[in-house]
Parts: sequence; structure tokens; C-alpha cells
Amino acid sequence: MKGRTVDLVLAGSGLGAGALMFVTGQYQARVAPAWLFLPLAVCCGALLLRRTAPLTSVLVGTAAVAADIAIGPSLATPLVYTQVLYDACVHGRAALARALLAASVIGSVITAVACLVVVRDVRALGIAVLLALVTVVPVLTGNHVRHHRDQAAAARRSAEQVARLAEADRANAVAAERAGMARELHDVIANHLSAVAIHATAALSADLGPDGTRQALTVIRENSVQGLAEMRRMIGFLREPAALPEHAPGGLATLDDLVARAGLPVSLEVRGATGDVPVSVDLAAYRIVQESLTNALKHGDGGPVTAQVVCTAGAVDIRVCSGLARHTPNGDGAGLIGMHERAALLGGTLTAGPDGDRWVVAAHLPWDGP
Repeated sequence: MKGRTVDLVLAGSGLGAGALMFVTGQYQARVAPAWLFLPLAVCCGALLLRRTAPLTSVLVGTAAVAADIAIGPSLATPLVYTQVLYDACVHGRAALARALLAASVIGSVITAVACLVVVRDVRALGIAVLLALVTVVPVLTGNHVRHHRDQAAAARRSAEQVARLAEADRANAVAAERAGMARELHDVIANHLSAVAIHATAALSADLGPDGTRQALTVIRENSVQGLAEMRRMIGFLREPAALPEHAPGGLATLDDLVARAGLPVSLEVRGATGDVPVSVDLAAYRIVQESLTNALKHGDGGPVTAQVVCTAGAVDIRVCSGLARHTPNGDGAGLIGMHERAALLGGTLTAGPDGDRWVVAAHLPWDGP
């Protein structure tokens, strides 16, 4: 509705300017006065088609200018025609804008050459100059405006695409953070609570005697205190994120303490310098060993467990073997999923499954060594 109003205002303004020029004696008509406004009215009517039918607008306007030249000529009709050409370049197709530019330039050049050849007077070039002002200038202006408009539209599309990509990155980052929190919560809380629940059940379901009961309560207390400490550390990190420490708490250097709290007979072998392992690999390796021992406690046969950790200049290799018993054959538990995710985030591999009468967890965690 607003665009239609603008079109009507432009057409009415052109017609009014022509009427004013007629009243002030600017027309030099060679026909009856009744025909003076017909080409101008037709050209102004072409402005009403400038948005919906630019090509038709140009054809109608060109015919009106030709008729005006035959009748007068006047100044108002060519001025309105410049608006018709400008709008055709801005609102029409790109092919129409290119065609109008070529036609206007070629027409001006041909007119100039014809004036020099036929009239043989430099002053005749004024006709070619006038034609260029009426055709070439508005077409060039329209093409320039169209070019900048297209650039602005492309910039808007690019900005929208960047905004969508940023939103997708943010969503992916949130999803990754949630997955990381889920893994950490499972490893920190579920493992300790599993040990507490199993030893509490053992203490309640059988007569372990004073020594057995005391040992079960000791394991329960150690896992409760350790789980509470790690939970407080995690909550503190979530409230106020900070740089990771040089060595992650609960890393490979503390595997002896982890084995002591496992509640199972564990044979631990650590080879290589654990202090040289990056903090991300250090924590992931610790969590994988921790989860493997927890699974052995929950699902194993209670027999001895062997854990081997080998630290080299470019990787950490882990192998934990336990009794098969009630381990999930397809390895689809939440703990196993978390271990696979930890290894994948570091570009490593992890396998977990039966090997004869043993359940074996094997992980390879690469890193760039010195």
C-alpha cells in the first residue's frame, strides 16, 4: 500500500510539473493544445507500473517520449522518462538493467556519429549529449543503486548465516558441556555411591565379624568423603570456572589411593612418568580406571583384578581385567558409554568386552609428547 502511494505521488508530481510548464509558456507545440498533455500523461502512467512490470513501463515510457518529440518537444516528459529508466534498473531484472545500459550507450554513440556525419557541425553533438543525459545517466545511477542494494542484501544474508552458525555452535557447545557434566557426575558420584551401596549391603546381609564390618565401614567412609570432596570441587568449578590445574585432582598419580578404596583385590602396575601426561589425558585415564574398577566391583565375580597403565612419550595405554560374572555382554551401560566418549574426545580408542573368562577394558589415549 505504501509503495502504491509513492507511485501515485510520483505520477501526480510529474503531471503537475508539466501543467506548470504549460501555463508558464514552456511548450512549443506544433499541434492543438488538447494533445499537449497526452504523452506526458502516458509517461506518468508508466510510473504506476515501475514495480510490477518494469519492462512494460519502459516500453510505454519510450513510446510517450517519441510522441512528445513529434508534438513539441517538451521538457517534462523526458524528465519523467528518466525516472522510468531509473526505476526499471532498480526494480527490474538484472538482464533488463544490463540491456538498458547497453541500449542507452549505443544509442547515444550512434546519435553523436550521425550528427557529425549528416549535419557536419560540432554543435549538433548537443542532441547526443541531451540523449545521454536523458538515458545513460539515469540508467547508470539505477545500476549503481541496484549494485549497492544487492551487496547490502548479500551482506544481510551472510550476517544471518553467521548468526545461524553461531547459534548452532552455541547449541553444540551446550550439548557438549551437558554431556561432559553427565560423564563427570556419573564418574564422581555413581562410582563412590556404588562402592558405598555394595559394602553397606555386605555389612547388612552377612555376619562379617568385627574386622569385616570395620573394613566395610572404612570403605564406606572413604568413598563417602572422597565423593563429597569431588562433588564440592565440581560445584566450585561450575560456579566459577577457572583454568585447570597443572595436574588434575584424582589423576594417575593417585591410582594407589583409588585401588585402596576399590574394595577388591587389585594388582596395579604403572609404567612410565605419569607427571608428564597432560591434564586432560591424566583425568580421562584416571576416570577410565576408576569406572573399570567400579564395574568389576558391581558386575564382576569378586576375584582378583589386574590394572596396567603404561605412559609413553605420546600416549597412555590402559588395560583392566576382571572376572566376567554379570558384565553386560554388549557393553551398553552408562559407565561404558562415558568411557567411550572420554577416549573419543581425545582421539583415542576404547574396547570393553569378554575375553575368555575375563572382562577386559583396553584404552589407548594419544597425546603430543615432548
